[in-house]
Amino acid sequence: MKTFKKANRLMASTALIAALGVTSAAADIRFWTTENQPERLERQERMAADFEAATGIAVEVIPVEESDLGTRATAAFAAGDLPDVIYHPLSQALPWVEAGILDAEAATEVVEKLGLDTFAPGPLNMAATEDGYASVPVDGWTQMIVYRKDLFDAEGLEPPTNFANVLAAIEALHNPPEMFGFVAPTKVDEGYMSQVLEHILLANGVSPVDENGFAPLDEATTTEVLDFYKAIAEASPPGELFWDQSRTVYFAGQTAMIIWSPFILDELAGLRDSAPPTINDDPTSRDLAAATGIVTNFSGPSNPDGAAWADSRYLGITADADIEEAQAFIEYSMNDGYSQTLSIAPEGKFPVRRGTADNPTEFVEIWSKLDVGVDRKAPLAELYDSAMIDEIVGGLDVGKRWGVAEGQLGLASKMINSQVLNRVFRQYFDGSIDAAGAVAAINDELGAIE
Repeated sequence: MKTFKKANRLMASTALIAALGVTSAAADIRFWTTENQPERLERQERMAADFEAATGIAVEVIPVEESDLGTRATAAFAAGDLPDVIYHPLSQALPWVEAGILDAEAATEVVEKLGLDTFAPGPLNMAATEDGYASVPVDGWTQMIVYRKDLFDAEGLEPPTNFANVLAAIEALHNPPEMFGFVAPTKVDEGYMSQVLEHILLANGVSPVDENGFAPLDEATTTEVLDFYKAIAEASPPGELFWDQSRTVYFAGQTAMIIWSPFILDELAGLRDSAPPTINDDPTSRDLAAATGIVTNFSGPSNPDGAAWADSRYLGITADADIEEAQAFIEYSMNDGYSQTLSIAPEGKFPVRRGTADNPTEFVEIWSKLDVGVDRKAPLAELYDSAMIDEIVGGLDVGKRWGVAEGQLGLASKMINSQVLNRVFRQYFDGSIDAAGAVAAINDELGAIE
């Protein structure tokens, strides 16, 4: 059936090419990618060309806007004209398996062939189905607490790996306006605040969903998070704060801690002119990078194991794919071509496949030597020491998101996007509601979301 569909597709493509007067041969497989910026697209096309040279299988790389991915996939599925492979976010992995768009059995065969033990557990667990994996994890990143390690060391402070250590650092270092203990997001209509809140609630083991759907938040553990967030908000500069202010204040050397994505790593080292460090007079200085530490796995008092907030991306094999050719392409992308895959944006594409059975750290080592930056280039291993590199990639071992393990990612996403948590947390640290009232209000509003 899949071969028949593919034959019809190629016949239609040949007819269209002939009608347009184009002489190039039709590809053997089609690959949809949301990495559609020109430089990133060029790298993927180069990898596809190398794959064709090695295997004789031609790949058509087709850019797709991520915002259009869901509707395009649904329409193509209805028409029996899906591409063979799709690069897609976590949010579509399990729903697409349930809808019949992805072939989880084919993806699981690739994961098993490459070796389960060669992958970071977090991205695998987030794509787990009853019988295997929805798609093959290809890259990911974890949100980070970015902190002034030099100031922590000078005061004899422990790294900000938990609520208590953060609060101790604020007590020691908060001295406004010269130095703020933290820059926490307070602008309630920004997705940045939603993302940070999910991270901190996960850290204390708090989730609004279970396998049955909505699960009321526990008052005691949620109050611990409310009080912690109030403390970091009170240690922040005044105003409506989101990602831009947190980066700007940290780059100026005026805060001890922020929460950010790894896309800050090249900017910290003065490699991007549009976002230079201003801690000194040299916008290309690496001094701030050298003074910085990061934490990915963060814990609260009711969840000592903690959690990392992770975002993972996957290569999915579709229901209309030429299975063997699609599997071969993904295996190449995760093996001989993996350095090219990661080089698209190394600062935000951590290697979810750490290495091979023969060399378990091969791809981490390769990744750490890939150049990052925009206006200037340098490898991460040149900018940050090996312990920090290990911390950067280690977060993927324990990476989590609400609703994934419970099969409720869609519902959890609606809850996050509703910004209920943002509004009620803001009411709490502004003093207009008490903790019990805040938890009740969150439960009332989240419980009404379907």
